[in-house]
Amino acid sequence: MSAQTLEKISDLVRRARAAGADAADAVFVSSTAIGAGVRNGVTEELERSETTDLGLRVFLGQKSAIVSTTTIDPNRFDGLVEQALAMAKVLPDDRFAGLAPHALTGTFTSNDLDLTDTAEPDANALLNRAREGEDAALAIKGVTNSAGSSASWGRTEIALVTSHNFAGTYARTRHSTSVCVLAGKGETMQRDYDYHGTVHLSDLENPGLIGTRAGENAVARINPIRPRTGRYPVVFHPRVANSFLGHFIGAVNGASIARGTSFLKEKLGQKIFPDNVAITDDPTRARGLKSRPFDGEANRTAPLELVSNGVLQSWILDTRSARHLGLESNGRAARGTSGPPSPSATNLSFAPGSLSPEEMMADIKEGLFITEMMGSSINGLTGDYSRGASGFMIRDGKIAEAAAEFTLAGNLLEIFASITLANDLQFRFGTDAPTLRTDALSVAGA
Repeated sequence: MSAQTLEKISDLVRRARAAGADAADAVFVSSTAIGAGVRNGVTEELERSETTDLGLRVFLGQKSAIVSTTTIDPNRFDGLVEQALAMAKVLPDDRFAGLAPHALTGTFTSNDLDLTDTAEPDANALLNRAREGEDAALAIKGVTNSAGSSASWGRTEIALVTSHNFAGTYARTRHSTSVCVLAGKGETMQRDYDYHGTVHLSDLENPGLIGTRAGENAVARINPIRPRTGRYPVVFHPRVANSFLGHFIGAVNGASIARGTSFLKEKLGQKIFPDNVAITDDPTRARGLKSRPFDGEANRTAPLELVSNGVLQSWILDTRSARHLGLESNGRAARGTSGPPSPSATNLSFAPGSLSPEEMMADIKEGLFITEMMGSSINGLTGDYSRGASGFMIRDGKIAEAAAEFTLAGNLLEIFASITLANDLQFRFGTDAPTLRTDALSVAGA
């Protein structure tokens, strides 16, 4: 981001203060993206987008308002400030509102986290990558059609300026490839996919490998059975095991805790997982998909241990939720240009366990190995859990025939307490789990 652009954003904040705001901040997001998609060798998608968004937040006492625009024209700044102040005057007081009290100050520009890649593939390169992935999938015996293959590149630049003398910028890039194919025919037809996204192109898996896995996944799912209704061990592939981290992080979100709408609201400092389970949120991971040098309120970021030895250690907090709870923000504020900050995790992960997936399944006489989830019925107040799923039977410790058309049900407190984690953790999604086992689910099937 140019120094001229950062100065314009700083000028907007100065104008807000000069016009009567007690405090103000502005966030600017500029994005460029290219996407290419093919289906059965024919180009289905080829697009490039460039967007800019600017948001101004002003405070009048304990009142605040946000306005946004898609232009960074200084000739329109006075009108933007006037609109924001007029809105703030008529809004109710919020006793928890305000800028972060211990935020960074000064000018902050850094790429210490290695979040930007100089490689910028053009449309032809993306099309070739998508075709290579699709060709590899279609080459798998039993694959009968393509549901589409795509490749993309994007770069996003973010700037945050506050009236507490902070002006910071950072950028991130993203490369990705995805392939989805169908296998079988008629009523036996099944679909599956594979996907990989990275900050640097050099870390992106070969599209042929991605396509091959997508094809093999789809073929393996042909002619599924419907498992019997009952309660038995369930093992989750890493690509769906991370959904339990999503349910966990929603329950420890400071805003939910402050509202009293979380089933974990009374569990801080208590054991909710087995002894060997740890969960960490790390915004400082080099080349991390969700890394950032500062949060949406200019707080410095640092790793946060949310669960240690099974014990819940902390909530995910921004400034407002922290004030509501009588605590301090732990630098987890996320925001866009048209809304206030809210608590959000970054690179969230379970620590890996000690057993291989094969060792973890070895004692299962009959169970399920889940590779896909659909639908969701999660009660945030009670932790009651119900989701549709598909995957494979486990018989005598081995993955066996495909299974589909069943529902998993239980309670997240019981599920968390029974979790076993394998040793195959990989950082692929930004929210990452190894293969995961729980014996606390009921299966509604045949």
